Amino acid sequence: MVIATETDRGLFVGALVAAGYTVLAVNPMSTSRYRERHSTSGAKSDPGDARVLAELARTDARNHRPIAGDRDLAEAVKVLARAHQSMIWTRQRQTNQLRSTLREFYPGALSCFDDLDGGDALAVLAVAPTPVLGRGLSRSKIAAALRRGGRQRRVEERTAEIQTGLRADQLAAPDVVSQAMGATVAALVAVIAELNAQITRLEGELSDRFEKHPAAKVILSLPGLGMILGARVLGEFGDDPNRYADAKSRKNYAGTSPITKASGKHRVVLARYARNRHLADACYLWAFASLTASPGARAFYDQRRAAGDTHHRALRALANRLVGILHGCLRYGVIYDGDTAWAHRMEEAA
Repeated sequence: MVIATETDRGLFVGALVAAGYTVLAVNPMSTSRYRERHSTSGAKSDPGDARVLAELARTDARNHRPIAGDRDLAEAVKVLARAHQSMIWTRQRQTNQLRSTLREFYPGALSCFDDLDGGDALAVLAVAPTPVLGRGLSRSKIAAALRRGGRQRRVEERTAEIQTGLRADQLAAPDVVSQAMGATVAALVAVIAELNAQITRLEGELSDRFEKHPAAKVILSLPGLGMILGARVLGEFGDDPNRYADAKSRKNYAGTSPITKASGKHRVVLARYARNRHLADACYLWAFASLTASPGARAFYDQRRAAGDTHHRALRALANRLVGILHGCLRYGVIYDGDTAWAHRMEEAA
């Protein structure tokens, strides 16, 4: 029996798969299009959506991907990788808010720190969240804060730079406003510091699970993939050997392959925007990291740039190529070899 649902995870979905049902995870956007086929009124209800999904499973099951039979270890890697990635995105939002707050009343602090989520910035802002407190910091207090933040080198030199920046002339907000903004800064600093600690803890858990997976050795052999990024790639692709019929299917799932819109003489090639954003982000970072780790990847990127591609478009094309190489390595269980992966490209360039 075939069952269509709009989610691919959860206890209920797991129970259905374990019971032997074929479960189709349908994108909600696809469901809305099927709904329009049955009614153009725009009405929507849970019973109506259930009927739409039932009809979809009855008539168009062949056009949708069944839920993959990933191992429990791969699912655990996926859960940890997504939690880690989501926490990093949360930290970035909090850091952006901190930067915006400092810009409004404490520009001296912004001139001292490039990375507001780094140990130096968090340690100093924790003891001096307002310009008045910042100007009053002695070198010994700044140095002590830097050491608490983890700095071990150039402490005295960095201390002098920070003290000069905090004591520089700057516009001042009214005291009552400055104190309120300082309380906001202190709260944001505490949140970011805790996020850093939890991200580090999750990295340890993620690395431990990933190292135990049989495919880890193959994935880590590819240029640009380290422990964390490799775990993300494994978790999002899954490890079901029958999930992707060929390299193109894997590329389509990753969202790295472009889509073509053609009508008459008009034809345009676009990036895929309806995609797994966790996997798309991992592949983009993977392509960027491979530029310094693989001469073949660098040559491919340079060729695309010379052909007129923008930086982002060239990276997407490189990511698409790397996903294809990964598919071949996983399919045949072989370690990445640069000469084999890029040989035909080198011959074309020659």
